Amino acid sequence: MTLNVKKKWTVVIIIAVILIIGTIAVFLLLHSADSNAKATDYSSADNWLVLPTSTDLSVDIFYLYPTTYAKQNENDTDICDIDNSLMRSNAYLAFNRQATAFDTVGNIYAPYYRQADAASCLSLTEEDKDKLLSGNPKSDVIAAFDYYINHYNNGRPFILAGHSQGSNMLLYLLSDYMEEHPEVYERMVAAYVIGYSVTEDYLAKNPHLKFAEGADDTGVIISYNTQAPTIDGKNPVILDGALVINPITWTRSSATADASENLGSIMLNQDGSVVLDENGEIKQVMDFADATVDNENGVLICSTVDADTWAPGNAVFPKGVFHSFDYPFYYYNIRENAAERTEVFLSQLNRN
Repeated sequence: MTLNVKKKWTVVIIIAVILIIGTIAVFLLLHSADSNAKATDYSSADNWLVLPTSTDLSVDIFYLYPTTYAKQNENDTDICDIDNSLMRSNAYLAFNRQATAFDTVGNIYAPYYRQADAASCLSLTEEDKDKLLSGNPKSDVIAAFDYYINHYNNGRPFILAGHSQGSNMLLYLLSDYMEEHPEVYERMVAAYVIGYSVTEDYLAKNPHLKFAEGADDTGVIISYNTQAPTIDGKNPVILDGALVINPITWTRSSATADASENLGSIMLNQDGSVVLDENGEIKQVMDFADATVDNENGVLICSTVDADTWAPGNAVFPKGVFHSFDYPFYYYNIRENAAERTEVFLSQLNRN
């Protein structure tokens, strides 16, 4: 009898130990997962690509760079670490050819954020791509913007600007953060969501958002994706129902805006850096790129630039897609338009 009792207690103790060990293992596993999913610390200046040295201008620019990370071998992760050197160095180049268009308009804030390898990301279905980007990239972008709003913005109006994957991330900010914080959204001058598709379906799911219809409407989304009249394949950033605005006329009309109407393009060196003039300033090139909205296909057509030279194709984009030149072709038009929308927004603010 006593022996049976001892056996029973032994079994009970063994089961208890197994349960305790299992509980600890699950706790450690969950703790590890939470640690991996934790957003980057944006109180550290090291996690910002650019912070302004002064805030003399009346509005801010919150900028997200395009895909600057690329897997160097098959064992690399689909999403890079926040301190990835390739991402950081290429992000600086992207900033100079894109975000500087806004430096006469606002105080620029640009966080680093963990991002996905372009080839891996764009090869996925929309559902799987959303799952990938909704992890660390989205977590970082939301955390960076929230930190900016609560510690840097000081109630100023702001412009959102991005390109490619950066614009994809802006769509999360616009759909999620702005809906949850309408008082913040009220201060948004405009969102330049360039180099990725903003679709009719996206706007239908987010009725608090609206697409730009003209040059001076505010609180709106601006988007286009540039390509030649014909391309050798499918443009991976074009989604069904993509909306387009012409960056020369700032209308959605299909009428062609001639290159002579373009306020100026910029050129890039082979390494992606900006071509400078003899004075060390960004070289302004006139009469280079025209623009026509193709509403049927959801793209912006540029017919005056030679695709063989400027968009010969690569592992991600087929020949004829001017993805890297969405900003450079219309650089000075973007600058002038951001200033115009800002002026209108501030005048409306002063009247209220």
